[in-house]
Amino acid sequence: MNDKQRNNLNLTRRDFLATSAILAGGVMLAPGLAWAAQKKPKEIIVRAWGGSWGEALKAGVADGFSKATGIKVRLDFTEDNEIKPKIWAAVDQGRVPPIHVNWDTTTNATISALRGVTVDLSDLSNLKGLLPLAKPVGLEGYPLVNTYAYVYVCAYRTEAFPEGPPKSWNVLLDPKFKGRVALYDDGIGFNPISVIVGGGSFADIPDNMEPGYEFYRKLKANKPLLGEDADFTTWFQKGEIDLACTISVNARAAKQSGIDVAWTVPKEGCKVDTDGLWVPKGLPANEEYWAKEFINFALTRDAQQKWCSMLGLPPVFPGIDPPADLVGDVSYPTKPEDFEKLIRVPSKILVENQPKWFAKFNEIFQG
Repeated sequence: MNDKQRNNLNLTRRDFLATSAILAGGVMLAPGLAWAAQKKPKEIIVRAWGGSWGEALKAGVADGFSKATGIKVRLDFTEDNEIKPKIWAAVDQGRVPPIHVNWDTTTNATISALRGVTVDLSDLSNLKGLLPLAKPVGLEGYPLVNTYAYVYVCAYRTEAFPEGPPKSWNVLLDPKFKGRVALYDDGIGFNPISVIVGGGSFADIPDNMEPGYEFYRKLKANKPLLGEDADFTTWFQKGEIDLACTISVNARAAKQSGIDVAWTVPKEGCKVDTDGLWVPKGLPANEEYWAKEFINFALTRDAQQKWCSMLGLPPVFPGIDPPADLVGDVSYPTKPEDFEKLIRVPSKILVENQPKWFAKFNEIFQG
C-alpha cells in the first residue's frame, strides 16, 4: 500500500430538529459542550483518499452526518503527506488550518500528535464500548481515533499448497519457492514479524531487531520479489509468485477478480495496522465542535457498518457483521481474541523506528 492516494447562539427550529435527529440516531454530543451554543458552519472539510476510499467515506459517514445536521461535508483529496505541512504551518503561525478533519494513517497521525497539533478527542461520547483497537497505543488520551484495521496476511496461490495453507512464515525460506515469494520493497508489514519468525520475540521490538535481520539474510538467498500493492496482484495473476506478505484488501481484490489466491495468519502471527481520524488545532470553537461531532458520527454502528463494509475492513465498533465473503476470515478481526493472533506495534515505536527498519531492509536485499 502507498500513501494511499490516498479535503449563534440562535436556536432555530432547524437546529433543534437536526440535533434531535442526532440524538435519536445514537450520536451523543460531546459532554460539557452546550449544543445550542455551537453555531453550525455551512460546511466542514474532511481530507480523504480518492477513488473507492472517498466513495466509501461519503456513503458511509459524510452523507449521514449531513442529513442529521444540515452541515455539508466537502471531501478534500489533497495527498496526506502534502496536507500535513500545511496543517503544521497553520498551527505554528496561529492561522486557521485548511481542513476540519484529517483521515490519515495512524502512523502519520501519530507524527502530528507528537508534534502537538491535534485536538484531544477523549470527550467523544461514542468512544465508549468500542474495541480496544480504537485507542491509539503509546499516546496519552485520544489525539486521534482509529476507525478500522487492516492485516498484512500471508497470501498464497492455493494450487501451490494442495495440503492446506502455510502454517509458518518459515515457508518463505523453502528452496522450492526460490524466486516465487514476495514482500513489500521496504519490508513494511513484515519487519516486526521477521523478528519473531527469526527466533526472537515481541519483547525484542524495537531494541533487538537482529533476529529479523538474520532471517532476511537467509531469505535473500531465496531471491524474493520486492514491490508495491499493484505488483502483488500482477504477480499472482501471471502465476509468477506462490506466496506473499500483503494487505488483506489486496488479496481480497485479487480473489474477487478471479485470481487463485487465498490467505492465512501463520503461527507467528501477522501485523495489524490502522487508519484513523483527527482534528487539527486552531479551528474556531464552533467548527472544532462540529468537526469532533463528525468523528463521533463516524464511530456509530450504522456509519461503521456501511463505511467499513464498503472497504472490506474490520471496524472498531463491536458486533458488526462482516461482508458475506469475510465471515470468519482470519484477516477480519472483530473480537478481542481475534487480535491475539495479530501483532500490533505502537504507532510511536513505528514513527521512531520504521525509517531505520526500512534502511536496513534495503541494505540487506539491495546491498
